[in-house]
Amino acid sequence: MSETNRNRLMLVIAILMASLYLFPLYWMYITALKSGSEMFATPPSFWPSEPQWATYGFVWESRNMARYLWNSLVIASGAVVLITVLGVGCAYVLARYRNVWVDIGLFLILMLQVLPASLMITPIFVGFSQLGMLNTPRLAVIIAIAAKSMPFFVVLVRATFMAVPQELEEAALVDGNSRVGAFFNIVLPLARNGILVSAILIFMQAFGEFVYSKSIIQAVELQPASVGLNSFMGPNTNEWNNIMAYATMYVTPILAIFVLLQRRIVSGLTSGAIK
Repeated sequence: MSETNRNRLMLVIAILMASLYLFPLYWMYITALKSGSEMFATPPSFWPSEPQWATYGFVWESRNMARYLWNSLVIASGAVVLITVLGVGCAYVLARYRNVWVDIGLFLILMLQVLPASLMITPIFVGFSQLGMLNTPRLAVIIAIAAKSMPFFVVLVRATFMAVPQELEEAALVDGNSRVGAFFNIVLPLARNGILVSAILIFMQAFGEFVYSKSIIQAVELQPASVGLNSFMGPNTNEWNNIMAYATMYVTPILAIFVLLQRRIVSGLTSGAIK
């Protein structure tokens, strides 16, 4: 097979895979615009004959979407700030100071990443209850998300720090900078792109977090949008257009962030791959 035909074949495969991945999103968007009869029509229609745009306004008002999205924004932003403040220093130490204990620490950090949230929620809930942190449930959720997502952030940012030549720090030390000064004046500016991308990925994960929020936050006025979406579910659920309208308003901001910053995300993820 010639190189041209091989490239065409790979393009066709890529288009097919992208179509399979994007079709559920497309179906979510058009279902939100369908009427009750169109939702259950056989065969299903791939575009509504009369789009019901008023569904979005109804769901926004009846479900108080502004409150849910604000809570999601507060929780995600708090988790990102906490993880960034604590994780950058940890990633730098793991990147610069290599010995057996550092390697053991990195291994333990990676092990924490494989633990599912459903497994961790019980001890976390009991611990927070004994510490009295359930009185501030959003803060408790922020700390729980930070503990779960910290390994992912540390691993990514560590690779970014490893891509920064250590000779630059040594030159700064020779010029009279302290280790802390070299970090803030030399290393941190060079690694800011990778840190920013890692923070964006953490934000996207935290914005959609469900398990901790559902288990810890009992007050409806403090619950994020992921828990609000779950409130639609029931044994006799049939308002799929309202559910999809809610999901559309919930997911679209995250999709927009990803599309707008996709180049920076890819460059940040690969910044530490080649030194």
